[in-house]
Amino acid sequence: MTKKKLVKILVPCLIVAVIAGIYLFKNPPAATQTPEDSIVPEDTDFALTATEAIDFEALAEHGLPIIVDYGSDSCIPCQQMAPVLKTMNEEMTGKAFIKFVDVWEYAEAASNVPVQVIPTQVLVNADGTPFVPSDELAQQIEFILYNSRETGEHVFTVHQGGMTEEQMRLILTEMGVEA
Repeated sequence: MTKKKLVKILVPCLIVAVIAGIYLFKNPPAATQTPEDSIVPEDTDFALTATEAIDFEALAEHGLPIIVDYGSDSCIPCQQMAPVLKTMNEEMTGKAFIKFVDVWEYAEAASNVPVQVIPTQVLVNADGTPFVPSDELAQQIEFILYNSRETGEHVFTVHQGGMTEEQMRLILTEMGVEA
């Protein structure tokens, strides 16, 4: 075989091999999953800090309650609440989603929720519906329930202002989270 013919065969083979290698590197084969594995949230879903709008529907598919705090690293009440969020996020990983969005740094991340002041916490049940506090809890903690103007349907429950660890635990307990 001549050198030219060998080059004509090897060069396309090498190109195909490089392209296949790049594809496999960027798209590794998925591990075999059982149906139970497919519903387990990724570790990144439990990250405390979010930099874009929270997809409440996607998180609700995991069947866990959601509390998202909209605040700022520069706001004093938010700074006071930061240790509570960190503790609760670490403790509730796998039981509930506890997230924080810095609305001064990522303003567009609050575009899908009714944030009038910071900090504001949005509360969502494990089934994706807005949390509705019991009368007893509503006497201890002030909540705002938002309804759709068009349908009158309850669409958001929020708490405005800082929240203590005890208050967050009371809410999570009422949401069905076991300590």
